[in-house]
Amino acid sequence: MRKIMTGAQLLLMIIVTGLACYGQGSPGNGAMTLHGKDERYRIGLQDVLNVQVDRHSDLNQTVPVEPNGTISLFRLDHPIIAACKTEEQLAADIRAAYMENYLKDPQVHVRADQKSQAIYVMGAVDKPGAYFVTRRFHLLEVLAQAGGPTKDAGSRLVVVRGGSPSTCKDTAPDDTDVAMIGFKIRDVQEGKRVFWMQPGDIVSVLKSDMIYVYGNVNKQGAYPISDPTTLTQALAKAEGLKAAAKSDKIRILRQKGDTEAREELIFDLKLIDKGTVKDPLLEPNDIVAVSQDSTKAVLHGVGDALQKGIPSILYRLP
Repeated sequence: MRKIMTGAQLLLMIIVTGLACYGQGSPGNGAMTLHGKDERYRIGLQDVLNVQVDRHSDLNQTVPVEPNGTISLFRLDHPIIAACKTEEQLAADIRAAYMENYLKDPQVHVRADQKSQAIYVMGAVDKPGAYFVTRRFHLLEVLAQAGGPTKDAGSRLVVVRGGSPSTCKDTAPDDTDVAMIGFKIRDVQEGKRVFWMQPGDIVSVLKSDMIYVYGNVNKQGAYPISDPTTLTQALAKAEGLKAAAKSDKIRILRQKGDTEAREELIFDLKLIDKGTVKDPLLEPNDIVAVSQDSTKAVLHGVGDALQKGIPSILYRLP
């Protein structure tokens, strides 16, 4: 009798499988590890798989991974979970499925045409687009893949990292963290800063140094700065505070070195206006938060704004 798996069963199997999955790295027979975790490439929902069975050419086929994470193969009574497995793990599962009641000792090989895990490069580079990765890449390699900065590029770039490095981690979107890490382009090019990328990262090469104003202002967004800019000047660029804004707790979220961490500096505009407190100078990549939202929520908001340029390059191959 043909076995049929329900959607709930498939979803449960994907989640259980996904809990063990993390990131990606160099494909091959041996797993590459980072901090003790398996770094081999994990099959994603947009991948196309080539399945080969030695001495059984009638079973060789190319199949897409279905939206529910499964694939269906010749002469098998039920779909096989493919999402979040390595090529080797899936080959072993297919082998076991064929051995149940069809083949004695099949040798199965799986190769993924990887379309699901990409790093996105946008801004002032020669070749902006989505770069599909099959191993660990560091930032300089990604920058080189994109043709490097253009002549009108500024001195900095920003990496936006949103939550889980892999669609295989069981993390709800509302629980993910967003990080914005700024780098001097020259430091990256000269090898002074080596930063390892993750699938889903967005690299934005800026035309000038930027600050970000978020929250209860009349025009929140990213603003270029070429001259020294103070907090009040940044708020003026954002066309001032809204009526509901609290002017006594204006925050500056400042990156700590080249890390993902940010320190929080709080200022009272009334004290600045009176001259009691000096109007602070902003640094590139500072976020001015006129809001009671958590730092995490602010980073989500700014990160979402930067990602607005992504849809047009989502399916552009380098």
